[in-house]
Amino acid sequence: MNAVIVTGAGGFIGGALTHLLLERGVTVYGIDISEKLLERHKEYERFVPITADFSRYGELAEILPTDADVFYHFAWQGVFGEAFKDYTLQLNNAKYACDALMAAAKCRCKKFVFSGTYNEIEVTDFLDLSHENPRYTCIYSGSKTAAEILLKTLAANNGILYSSGLTAMSYGENNRSKMLAHTVLCQLIHGESPKLIEGNIPYDMVYIDDIAKAFFAIGERGVHLRSYYIGHRNLRTFRELLTEVGQIVAPDVPMLFGAYPDDNSNRHYDAVDLEALYRDTGFECTSDFRESILKTVRWLKEEDM
Repeated sequence: MNAVIVTGAGGFIGGALTHLLLERGVTVYGIDISEKLLERHKEYERFVPITADFSRYGELAEILPTDADVFYHFAWQGVFGEAFKDYTLQLNNAKYACDALMAAAKCRCKKFVFSGTYNEIEVTDFLDLSHENPRYTCIYSGSKTAAEILLKTLAANNGILYSSGLTAMSYGENNRSKMLAHTVLCQLIHGESPKLIEGNIPYDMVYIDDIAKAFFAIGERGVHLRSYYIGHRNLRTFRELLTEVGQIVAPDVPMLFGAYPDDNSNRHYDAVDLEALYRDTGFECTSDFRESILKTVRWLKEEDM
């Protein structure tokens, strides 16, 4: 890759991929809603900052370069907490993702890569089930799924290649959200016992460096119209992973497994092809779990999170 476009370049995943691309000598046109978010990349001569919110996506074709290799779309509002319930916000996200793809097509970009979520599998399963109550998370992941359907259709009919990456539970530096992994880490840092589910379900935690490398691989070698699970090829249970996290961060603090019952949200791993990304691109997660947890803890302490 010589030149790429990244929306959400100041965010958690988009920022990590932008850093990786710049380190590998790729020119990056980074888009985000404020100059401040993009300042983390200003030391790189190959970084071109573009300030634009979603309302300006229809104008992107006028300011972006032509014939870029990949257009990565990470920008998405409301990725945790109460924002999951905001169906207007979430559906608008899908609309703006389509605007981004059409801008990429107008610029004759070769490929569009979308950042999806593992929970899209859960939404697809719920379409065939009447005996379970969907979680509010399904409004978020349902909008991601809708975006995927629309994006694949638009890509196929506008002459642009398309792939996506479905991320599992992510963690690492520069993640300022209140997702489970960082909430648990913050509790352990302060000596508080996390209240957790029983934990006898398959689970995955993926370090940000691996996620960035996965998206790089998808941009280079991902198959047209294919969505890839980004995570480990061999899964552990929630209890196994969080027990190890506790032993790394605060071995004397009890982990309160069973404070909540297991739900069915992760039974959908049965429908995931854990080998597809490795099979098509050669990528697999290589970060050391202990070291990545310790790096994240150091960052959380430095940022007073």
